[in-house]
Amino acid sequence: MYSFRLAVLSAILMSAIACSGGNSSPSTAPSPTPSPTPSPTPAPPGPSSSVTIPAGAASLGAGAYTPDELSVAVGTTVTWTNTDSIAHTSTSNAAGWDSGIVAPGGQFSFALQTAGTFPYHCAIHPGMIGTVVVH
Repeated sequence: MYSFRLAVLSAILMSAIACSGGNSSPSTAPSPTPSPTPSPTPAPPGPSSSVTIPAGAASLGAGAYTPDELSVAVGTTVTWTNTDSIAHTSTSNAAGWDSGIVAPGGQFSFALQTAGTFPYHCAIHPGMIGTVVVH
């Protein structure tokens, strides 16, 4: 009889422990792991300008970058923003810059430190062309 009572008491205690989460402190739901927040890109020092890659850019040729010809001062940082639904690049025709793949919604920035006229294109869609004139 004693072992039967001990078994019943053990079952009751195990049930109570299971219901309380195994401790005597109040039960709280675990905090969800916060999703990583992208760090803001710091503003580039000095002047800046922007170029947009619009929707449907692959078929726009010279209109694939807005503006298609950008005039800036030496030292200006130009940021290309891809607002299209497919990936593009901003690739200098000469040694200059190459953004690599810029995904939809992505950006690429480059500081132009030398005066001159710099034609560029999309390496994925060669018909997309633009020019940056640095003075």
